[in-house]
Amino acid sequence: MTNIPFTAIDWTTVPKTEHKGETGTAWWQTLLFDNIRVRIVEYSAGYLADHWCRKGHIVHCLQGTFTSQLQTGEHIELTEGMTYIVSDELSEHRSVTTRPVKLLIIDGDFLKCRPA
Repeated sequence: MTNIPFTAIDWTTVPKTEHKGETGTAWWQTLLFDNIRVRIVEYSAGYLADHWCRKGHIVHCLQGTFTSQLQTGEHIELTEGMTYIVSDELSEHRSVTTRPVKLLIIDGDFLKCRPA
């Protein structure tokens, strides 16, 4: 990983890309810093991810409420101000919304699973 100098981000200048879910839509604003991806992600009301994700993330809920479904059957509700963290390959999960939500998501190689 390279060093990242002090960087102020004006998210209003970062373009949005559209990603369709099984239902609903996600809009991503993405910045890449070597092996770290930083995103603001907005999910529409009625969003259901189109796949089970095995990637690790740090997810912070900026606005709204959403549910992270785990493939084990668990449902974790995150409300504004809450965060979840998971390493790669440790939990298959997907996001579900009933109302719009805005998240800050950070992921990258630093979340790869390492032997205990």
